[in-house]
Amino acid sequence: MKALPPDDPGFAECSSVRADTSPWNVPAFRWYLAGSATSWLGSAMAPVALAFGIIAHSGSATDLGIALAARSIPLVVFLVLGGALADRMPSGRLLWLASLGCAFTQGAVAALLLCGTVHLGAIVVLELCNGAISAFATPATTGIVPALIAAPGRLRANSLLSGSRGATKVLGPVLASLVVVTVGAGWALAVDAATFLFAAFCIRRLALPNRISSNTTGLWGDIRDGWKAFRSTTWVWVCTVAMCVANCVQAGIWGVLGPTTAQDTIGITAWGVILGSGAVGHLVISAVMYRLSVRRLLGFGHLCLALGAIPLLALGLQANAGLLIAGSFAAGLGTGAVTISWSTSLYSHVPEDVLSRVSAFDHVGAFIAVPLGQAVAGPLAATAGASTVAVFGSVVFGVTALLPLAFPSVRRLREE
Repeated sequence: MKALPPDDPGFAECSSVRADTSPWNVPAFRWYLAGSATSWLGSAMAPVALAFGIIAHSGSATDLGIALAARSIPLVVFLVLGGALADRMPSGRLLWLASLGCAFTQGAVAALLLCGTVHLGAIVVLELCNGAISAFATPATTGIVPALIAAPGRLRANSLLSGSRGATKVLGPVLASLVVVTVGAGWALAVDAATFLFAAFCIRRLALPNRISSNTTGLWGDIRDGWKAFRSTTWVWVCTVAMCVANCVQAGIWGVLGPTTAQDTIGITAWGVILGSGAVGHLVISAVMYRLSVRRLLGFGHLCLALGAIPLLALGLQANAGLLIAGSFAAGLGTGAVTISWSTSLYSHVPEDVLSRVSAFDHVGAFIAVPLGQAVAGPLAATAGASTVAVFGSVVFGVTALLPLAFPSVRRLREE
């Protein structure tokens, strides 16, 4: 399907919006924000729905880990190719097709749960497809804000996007928990599928410039150039390695052991509230950073990221729901801060012509160990005990979050 023309009166000219430093005054950005926020709401519901749908069927943390890893594996495998394509093809077209594809896969999983025929193999195949589709879309999103917003307004734009994501993370888990308890996990996933359809509609309202690579060596040449840019920028690969370890720990302990422990202790609804409190923290720090001026933004982000160790420790110490809520809120502050600081640093210090490819290598590195964390959390907990695994993981997470600050290129990176 052809991209909609930029001279359509219902669309925003990218050439005109780039000069505007206020994100709210850019029509195309408002469409992008609306589509992203709606999609994020559904995506925030999906893990809770899938987790308790599988747990209700088999009661196995290992089965849940396999289903979650099924999406993560192709997401990592195809990200680099997606980054190269995003620097060559219209970003809007990639995102539109990906939204439709994700709507189909999530709708199919919802149908399986609604029909009561929960086959782990079928869910794994659909999640594999969903991960592959997302791999082609994720790098393309990196170039949207630079295409729509001039440099002085990008920190605010990232804060708005991050705040919206935080808000959806507040509503999503709580809404998913209520839907699961009242009508079942299948309906929560059906809502997720519908949000992808709305996101596709919003993306069609954008008029983004074609980002055509000048590299004459072809797609693989683009990938090589992207890798060269990634490995030659010390602060990028150092932070990527740190996030690789942190995400592995968080995905296994919080994503797998968290809901399985909650099922037997505090309950499904309480777990949804705990996840929602993390999103509140994300929302709060996004609002603060919308007004805050931090010169050494990346270092600030990694200091805040260390707060993510708190809820893992609380989970390991079998803390009550109140302490878990507080810990999750603190972790949300850290996640929001590092997300905003990282995105803004990339936009400011990485050349736009390789931005999607560098971002793709960052995503691969940051998430390559997530399937490992998801897959081994259950067996490790069965062997050593969930509490022991969570306490040890909290220490690893905290140290890893702070380790990049030992590198001068991270500490001294400054925003103008």
